[in-house]
Amino acid sequence: MAMALLPVRCLRLFPLRPSQLPAPTRGLSGARGGPTPVLPLGRRLAVVTAVGGAAGGAWLYLRARKERERRERRQRELRALALGQGNFQLVDHRGRPRCKADFRGQWVLLYFGFTHCPDVCPEELEKLSRVVELLDRDAALPRVQPLFITVDPERDDVAAVGRYVRDFHPRLLGLTGSPEQVRAVSSAYRVYASAGPKDEDGDYIVDHTIIIYLLAPDGLFLDYYNRSKTADKIAESVRRHMESYEPLLD
Repeated sequence: MAMALLPVRCLRLFPLRPSQLPAPTRGLSGARGGPTPVLPLGRRLAVVTAVGGAAGGAWLYLRARKERERRERRQRELRALALGQGNFQLVDHRGRPRCKADFRGQWVLLYFGFTHCPDVCPEELEKLSRVVELLDRDAALPRVQPLFITVDPERDDVAAVGRYVRDFHPRLLGLTGSPEQVRAVSSAYRVYASAGPKDEDGDYIVDHTIIIYLLAPDGLFLDYYNRSKTADKIAESVRRHMESYEPLLD
């Protein structure tokens, strides 16, 4: 269907009054079309510094709280573990009575073994001695006290332990005692020890736990190292413990 043409007079434009004109749009250039005011550089830096300082302070607070919670959790775990807690009464390789309190305030590396051990104990004590030597190279670190406690008190008297420890680090202190005393300290550190059958010469091997224990100056067990750990790795671990150490007991 053909569209009807509008009369020409209908196409006449009608001028708009000023009140009918749209209001000017406020763009990014500001209400009056000029540039947006910019803070001076010094003030901007002050704002950035304040925001950064607040964020840094919050981070430090959270880190301190996390570290406090970690220490509290570690303290609960060590107390629950109850490894090596309490005291012991033994005799050193010079015949002097010794107790755990004698080593309070010292870093201790402790190994349980026996003097008739053919290979494992000498290897572990050589490794322990090497660890002490590596740590001694750093004069800023406290000195470590190496300890050897026998699990074979029947054969390892004071004289036997004295002869044995001479082959290792000069600071190595050997400890022995009665069967009851040795069982008590072994039990405190959850050390397994069982003597095997005797041969025709009356000799026997003692099957036992093979671990080097690290004790902190507060007397608490802090870490342990099995046979797979090298002297370098153990020394590195002990150094980290020393650098981050905070006593858990008063």
